[in-house]
Amino acid sequence: MKAHVCALVLLGVLCPSLTAQREASPESGRHSLMPIPGNLAWGYYWSEAKPVLRVKSGDRVVMRSLLTSSPKRLERLGLPSAEVETYLREAYAKVPKEARGPGGHILTGPVYVEGAEVGDVLELRILSAWPVIDYGYNSASGFLREDFPKGKSKLIRMDLERKVALFGEGIELPLAPFFGCMGVAPPVEAGRWSSVPPWIHGGNLDNKSLVAGTILYLPVHVRGALFECGDGHALQGDGEVSQTALETSLQGEFQFIVRKDMSLRWPRAETPTEYMTMGTDEDLVTATKIALGEMIQFLSTSKGLSKEDAYHLCSMAVDLHITQLVDKKVGVHATCPKSIFSKAGN
Repeated sequence: MKAHVCALVLLGVLCPSLTAQREASPESGRHSLMPIPGNLAWGYYWSEAKPVLRVKSGDRVVMRSLLTSSPKRLERLGLPSAEVETYLREAYAKVPKEARGPGGHILTGPVYVEGAEVGDVLELRILSAWPVIDYGYNSASGFLREDFPKGKSKLIRMDLERKVALFGEGIELPLAPFFGCMGVAPPVEAGRWSSVPPWIHGGNLDNKSLVAGTILYLPVHVRGALFECGDGHALQGDGEVSQTALETSLQGEFQFIVRKDMSLRWPRAETPTEYMTMGTDEDLVTATKIALGEMIQFLSTSKGLSKEDAYHLCSMAVDLHITQLVDKKVGVHATCPKSIFSKAGN
């Protein structure tokens, strides 16, 4: 790993030794989870998945994820063989094909959070997220697949010290890293759920707002929650229209907090400046209605508004965004600025 990657310390995260696979400090509640083959859930969220780490509510975990591409594919794009991550080579060499799928994301986990029960909420504090390699790739199929039938991919270098992606001559894109996949196990009856479509368990949300410093709230559907993350993105636009963002490998730190004072049907989030609700469905209109309905519910229960007043407020102050259009279930998120609420009244 290049030395400048350990600039993670500037984000408040010590760069752990890459030889450490799973470490825990009972006194501090800090753990490390590296993407060795035994720590991966390749392409699925599942109520019966075996936990690879157990933590307590309030513990912090540094987790590293792998980009969703094979070594051979990266080499075909022009990446020198020596720059392919050892973790990625080991994953493809040692995780049996019959253990992969139905989705294609290489997820790290699951993490069992002690005390999390069905009906609780897992508060996931995203403390940091940063690339551990200085390259990524983007594909060209997705929403306009009929216009780009060849689905070519593009290898893109990043300057991690300057925090930009070098897209092309005269085009530099500011990095805004986040994990595209952050989720818990779905309800038992859902079975082995593909990592591709997001749902009530979170999963492949591909929400570019969920960067370091934000909080994701996930409904708990099975004991222990069984959290997994992956699908690292160095940056993405709302919509993720070409099928991928700037896909890369990330390392981040999460804090897990079990909330027994909350009850949710769908994932929600909170940034330093906004409240956020989300909806996903095969139909964009339905996804929009879910996100809007969840925002009305939030405003009525958390801010003491009638549902009618909450709806009025949504039309004047809440913004709707297309999260992504390419994951079988499309996503919509609604954002409400915190600044509109007076400190005295709310």
